[in-house]
Amino acid sequence: MKKAVLICLLVGFLSCKGQEKKTEIVIDVHVEEFQKMIGKNGGQLIDVRTPAEYENGHLKDALLINYMADDFKAKAFKGLDKSKPVLIYCASGGRSAKSAKIYKEAGFTKVYNLLGGFRAWSAKNLEVEK
Repeated sequence: MKKAVLICLLVGFLSCKGQEKKTEIVIDVHVEEFQKMIGKNGGQLIDVRTPAEYENGHLKDALLINYMADDFKAKAFKGLDKSKPVLIYCASGGRSAKSAKIYKEAGFTKVYNLLGGFRAWSAKNLEVEK
């Protein structure tokens, strides 16, 4: 009887651990999927490039939050809803991947990173704002 209880507790513990890991994942998406997600379900579009990069072109309605700025973490979460999807991009995917992890650690539940970043978006000749 004790063995059965221990096995049940172990299985329950392991299943909880598996669920915990799932919530820590940042989802990397390709341009086509990212494009479909923009504007759906209250998605919050964030550009983590520098102001100069942003001025040279950005996705429509993207909020600029410069990952390289000293106050990135102070500004990163202001005015954003943790329960709504966050769609993050940078120039090529490196800074956005790092910042996406920061958003996940801060409790945002749905965080998406654009693979290849703005360069991949531009290579598909998709619309940008200037």
